[in-house]
Amino acid sequence: MKYYIPQPVVLQDKNVYNLYVEKTVLHCDLNNFYASVEQKLHPEYDGLPLAVCGNPQMRHGIVLAKNQLAKQAGVQTGEAIWISKQKCPDIVFVAPHYNEYVNYSKQVFSIYTSYTDRVESFGIDECWLDVTESKKLFGDGEKIANELRERVKKETGLTISVGVSFTKTLAKLGSDIKKPDATTVLSKENYMSVIGDMSPGELIMIGKRTAQKLKSLNIHTIRQLALADRDMLRFHFGVIADDMVNAACGIETGEVKKYYETRTPKSISNGTTTPRDIENEDEAKVVVYALSEFIATRLRQHGLTAYGISLSIKDPQLKWISKQTSLPSPTSNASDIAQTAMELLLKMHKFDKPLRAITVGAIRLSDKNQSQLSLFANDKEEKLEASIDKIRDKYGYHAVKRGLLIDDTLTGNLHEEDDFRPFHQTKTT
Repeated sequence: MKYYIPQPVVLQDKNVYNLYVEKTVLHCDLNNFYASVEQKLHPEYDGLPLAVCGNPQMRHGIVLAKNQLAKQAGVQTGEAIWISKQKCPDIVFVAPHYNEYVNYSKQVFSIYTSYTDRVESFGIDECWLDVTESKKLFGDGEKIANELRERVKKETGLTISVGVSFTKTLAKLGSDIKKPDATTVLSKENYMSVIGDMSPGELIMIGKRTAQKLKSLNIHTIRQLALADRDMLRFHFGVIADDMVNAACGIETGEVKKYYETRTPKSISNGTTTPRDIENEDEAKVVVYALSEFIATRLRQHGLTAYGISLSIKDPQLKWISKQTSLPSPTSNASDIAQTAMELLLKMHKFDKPLRAITVGAIRLSDKNQSQLSLFANDKEEKLEASIDKIRDKYGYHAVKRGLLIDDTLTGNLHEEDDFRPFHQTKTT
């Protein structure tokens, strides 16, 4: 089948694609966030390369974050600790302190929300701000960005990089261009001259595989993508073709969400690779209940119930097996979820060999007010779990534990990071 492959072209900086009301959008990104917080907690490490890492004994021996000095030495997020040590022999490794990250993140986001209510989180350390209506009070986008940088630095000791543009995609790209502690403006007049020669893979919605496929179609730059034949791209990429071209052209209709808006998830899941293999049913039960408590808490936070449960398990040969089932009636109760997940597990696995990882999921979710409550649960259980939610929301997950999990050595620090998820994010799809 023949198809048209566009040749390299030159796009004029002044384009005709932006025919809608211009917005002013900022993307704020806390620089080396975890590592920067750890350096504030450990001033004795000032001037040294530093990386935040999980526990090697818990099979989480990878770099979660690094400071600028470690980055300059070639240390990368996600690589094994021993590789980082080879690249940077004098590097200091520290364990994460998620509660501190939450506290600093809340301080920074409170600064953002003093300028606009349209603050859309993109994780604990990134967000978009729509300051279109704020300019009358605070000045143009660049002025607001610089003021935010100074306030964050003065009030928290951390630094941010800010992209200023007229779409979320370009604002995000702007914040990536210059780091740390910098402001980059991508206006309608200058954006193509600044980013036109960059790879399309620099745009937030284009991954490595898509970028490689674009390259095979002789589309090597954002400028070329902006002028590419849309029909040809639809043939190769389907419905996302127009989104990619629009992003390159600076076209975007989506709004920055308001800070207190909630998103209803389609499913909620959590999984863990255990520090040692799960040898028997009793050990599996501990892990399943710990995961189910996470899921039940998230369901109640969103006011949802689940009509089905999914389970995935991985053996020591790294082979995954997955299965799902329907519930007799919808539930947001941890015991219901765990019992159903255990039934699935025992159908899938006989423990003739151990397990390395387990993931539990709540699927086919519905608004609790529109669901018939679980036949398993009773009023006392619901009131008890609601009370536990309040305690954990205030004091963290480990403030209250099931008897089954008191002497637990399998789930490790599974819920440490979860303590800050209610504030910004949940593992939802």
